[in-house]
Amino acid sequence: MHAVPLHRVATNRANAQHSTGPRTEAGKQRSSLNALRHGLTAQTAVLPTEDLATYQQHVQQFLDEYQPATPTETQLTHELANTAWRLNRIPLLEAELLTRAINPPIEQAADFNQSMVFDIVDAHRALATLGLHGQRLSRQFQKTLDQLRTIQVERREREQRDLADAAALLELHKHKEIPWEPADDGFVFSKQEVERFAQRKMRLNESRHVEYIRFHAPLTRAKPPAVSYQPAQGNRIYA
Repeated sequence: MHAVPLHRVATNRANAQHSTGPRTEAGKQRSSLNALRHGLTAQTAVLPTEDLATYQQHVQQFLDEYQPATPTETQLTHELANTAWRLNRIPLLEAELLTRAINPPIEQAADFNQSMVFDIVDAHRALATLGLHGQRLSRQFQKTLDQLRTIQVERREREQRDLADAAALLELHKHKEIPWEPADDGFVFSKQEVERFAQRKMRLNESRHVEYIRFHAPLTRAKPPAVSYQPAQGNRIYA
């Protein structure tokens, strides 16, 4: 093993002094409060300083929009709402940081012996951190939204196929004048749901037929009656 030159050892020690994070009590105290202040990585979406009723209304808006029908869809919808809640917090935090940078307060440290002065350097660092959190949360929101949409599309397509099969069986039993219930064939729909679907399909088929006749069928033109020409008697042509 080769010995490290003394000048390199001194250089490494000097660099380490600039990369060890906060060293003063004030700096350590300020750093320890960062996660609590922005709450963007906390397990609980709502901070103690935020209004719980407003948060619940926020979540309900997502539930009303996406109408989750399964536990998985409900879980993804809540994740969407929580991620959006954190994202919406970032502009408020940025505004607060800029205000504090313009009018830097002096806060007392835990031991009351050293003060924590918030300056423009702190603001730039905090804004950069918020930007990284915003990018992460935006990616998380889009990923969750894509998952939810994929699951819901697959569920709705499956429901439409099952409804079409149930409607076909309903019409078959009507034709044979045999009583039938959807549960007899393992369907989870009520008979009223199947009836509405079948009637809607029949109306749509009828409307498509009328649409074709009115707008798309080729026009047929009647041929004009044949006209025969007979010269009047007595009119002769001489060569």
